Order: sequence, then C-alpha cells, then structure tokens
Amino acid sequence: MTPKQPPKRRRLPPTERRDEILQKALNLFAEHGFESSTRELARQLGITQPLLYRYFPSKDDLIREAYRAVYLDRWNIEWDRLLCDRNVPLEERLKSFYASYTKAIFTREWMRIYLFAGLKGADINRWYIGLLEERILQRIVKEYRHLAGLDDQTKPSFEEIELAWALHSGIFYLGVREHIFSLPPSEDRDRTISAVVGVFHNGIQTYFAKAAVPKPT
Repeated sequence: MTPKQPPKRRRLPPTERRDEILQKALNLFAEHGFESSTRELARQLGITQPLLYRYFPSKDDLIREAYRAVYLDRWNIEWDRLLCDRNVPLEERLKSFYASYTKAIFTREWMRIYLFAGLKGADINRWYIGLLEERILQRIVKEYRHLAGLDDQTKPSFEEIELAWALHSGIFYLGVREHIFSLPPSEDRDRTISAVVGVFHNGIQTYFAKAAVPKPT
C-alpha cells in the first residue's frame, strides 16, 4: 500500500497568502504570546522560514502588522465624531461610544493579544495606549472640563487622565472576565456600561465642580 500523500497546499495570490499567514500568526499570538522565534513561528504556522521572511522580513514586522490588524483596522472613525458632538448630552455620548467600542474589541483574539503584549512590554501596547489617551481619554476629560465651564484647551493633567482611565478600565474588565478569566459575561452588557458611565458621570462632575470654585486669596 502506497503511503498517503499529504494534501497539496493551494496556490494563493501573494495578497491572500500574506493575509493567511497574518491571521494564523494572530491566532498563535492570542494563544501563546510573542515568545516564539521566527523559525518556531514558521513551524507552528505550517510554512517555511523563507516563505515567512518573504512576506514579513522580521518578527517585528509581523508584530507591527498584528498591531495594525487587531487595533488600527478596528478603529471606527465615527468614535472621534461621537465623543466630540456637543449636540448630544455627554453622558449619552459615552454610553453610545462604549457600547460600540466594546463590540469591536471584546473578542478572545483582541483581549489576549493586548494582555500578552502588555506582559512582554511590547511596543504595540505602548502605541495603543498612546492612541487611547489621545483619542479617547483626553477627549473625555476635555468634554467634562467644558461642561464645568473650565478651560477645555489645556492638556489634561495626570490626575485627570487617571480618572478617565478608571472609567475605561472598569469597562475593559468586562471583556477580561469573559475572554481571560472565562467567567460568564454580563447578562446585559449595554445596561452594565450604562450604569458604570452613569456613576462616573456623576462623580467626575463633582470633581470638576470643586476645581471650578475660585480658591480664596
């Protein structure tokens, strides 16, 4: 009996082959982190190392593409408009934003790559945290400063950004408990987000109201 031959790999156009390798790498990073060498990556991806190098000349190039695919490609430019639309009450803006944002990022792949990258100290986390602070957290602070009648053009202080992080991290934990701890997800995510935003909304207004009171001379 002749031995059974393994199925031949279907020839794909270069763009499709590159996307296939990237998707397999994302699955691998989500399960095992970023520790594998390019030789081991190629073996686990079921391709040769020269083929991996043809599409991604280095491991850093592959990680940068993972960042683009997982983070940047999921960024919805409508979020930028929504957070700054003062025709909509600020509390409602935040509820709508976080309902949409969590739908985009609450996946096993996204959450696990983000946390693996954080443990490794990978650049993709620093890039993404910079993006979060610039396009979400600073905007949230500036909108609350505006609501309190304070200067909304000044760069937020470290303490103000930390308050915005408290909101963001609290909502982020809903994804962590589901995709990292494998705990049951919130029965009604949007309702939970609404409650978290409501508590934050009331608390931070008190904080900025105190900041708006002139200090005695």
